[in-house]
Amino acid sequence: MDSDLLDFADQAIKYGQSLRAQYCDIRAETQLRKSVLVENGEIEHSREKADHGIGVRILRNGAWGFFSITNPKNIDEIKQTIEKAVKNADHYSQKRKIKTNLIPIKTHKTKKEFPVLKKPHLDDLISVGLDCDKTISEESKIRKSIVNPWYAETSKYFVSSEGSEILQNFTDVVIDMTAIAHDSGLTQSVNITEGGRGGLEQIIGKNQAQKSAQHISQKATELLNAKPATEEKATVVMNPDFVSLLTHEILGHPSEADRVLGKEMAWAGGAWWKEKLGQKVGSEYLTVFDDPTIEESLGWYYFDDEGVETQKTTLVENGVLKNHMQNRETALEFASLPTGNMRATNYRFMPLIRMACTCIAGGDWKPDEMIKDVKEGYLISNMKIPSIDMKRYNWSISCQYAQKIENGEVTDLLRDVIVMGIAPEFFASIDACGNDFRVRPITNCGKGDPMQSMIMGNGGPSIRGQATVKSVN
Repeated sequence: MDSDLLDFADQAIKYGQSLRAQYCDIRAETQLRKSVLVENGEIEHSREKADHGIGVRILRNGAWGFFSITNPKNIDEIKQTIEKAVKNADHYSQKRKIKTNLIPIKTHKTKKEFPVLKKPHLDDLISVGLDCDKTISEESKIRKSIVNPWYAETSKYFVSSEGSEILQNFTDVVIDMTAIAHDSGLTQSVNITEGGRGGLEQIIGKNQAQKSAQHISQKATELLNAKPATEEKATVVMNPDFVSLLTHEILGHPSEADRVLGKEMAWAGGAWWKEKLGQKVGSEYLTVFDDPTIEESLGWYYFDDEGVETQKTTLVENGVLKNHMQNRETALEFASLPTGNMRATNYRFMPLIRMACTCIAGGDWKPDEMIKDVKEGYLISNMKIPSIDMKRYNWSISCQYAQKIENGEVTDLLRDVIVMGIAPEFFASIDACGNDFRVRPITNCGKGDPMQSMIMGNGGPSIRGQATVKSVN
């Protein structure tokens, strides 16, 4: 981050303090993002976007005010931004019967540099993109290959009226890939995302991108000859990639305290376990946590956008609901502590309670042992599209592909499969968790109004439970 923006932030917090605010914080951010889109062997475009600005959040008379400015040229522009935030707070304070307060936290003055083993460049993205596209297209029935590698270099500086001064610098490298196969009037597509927080090693390490490109190409082709599934409630073994999305939608979002309280209802914003703290919400095999300290995950960070230091938070322990993700405001209402989950897409937005890396904890079962115990059921593989009700109580999530399990053996490949369940019933039915825990990248989580898109990690092991399975043609 350039010294001018840092200096603007330091001056801005002093000015905010002079306006008799209860609290004020400034988020100065810069980001450079580069991406390439490759389709069927051709570079459709390469893009570069640079962005920097300042977001001002101010608490006055028990109400929040917020304003942001892009490319500030001088401190006077920023002072005007702060004055607008104050006007917003004063306006809303007149209507608020319950005044907002914040739980006290420890302040920090620190700088965090996240490791990058191989610094990415645009030429690297082009090379990886073309190689993966070639791999996908080698299958004769592939009609379209879409490969989108990108990286973002981000610098975030947080300064508060309480005395925190926190600078975090990190790089994210991600590749999104889709293989589309067609034959005899049937089209099948399989997609995957790889990447994490770090350098180019996040997609080329252990040849991960190439292996994933080959996998989705082969699987899309195989699905052309796959069977549809008949509808039935059955035993399902879900692989870690599918479990990542299930965790995200049905366990992660309902754990956000603002949604539990009904303060953030946009985009299916309810919580099926509202007012169930301390109660059973799943089987003894179900333990859920959120952990921003998992290194190389897209949800890895040291301090959130309120300056709260991160730590692992247990949300469900052996089936019992223990906690929610909390900010400094909701922590007071729940007589809890902030969990380090307040984040905004960037300086342009007010932070919201967001997942960092929410996961189902791993178990002791080997995945093949979980399958061997199943007389009739399904192996569900890789996330696709979720559909959920407002409380995330009834859910259905499609998978990339599934396979029949018969007498402990994996048999027929199945296409166009959707898995359906009722949250408390499904999580109560879990009777095994695998030892194959993995974290997967999530790059397009939406929350808020206006909607904020966020990247994060989600994960888990293979799990076994009871759900309804069918194919949708």
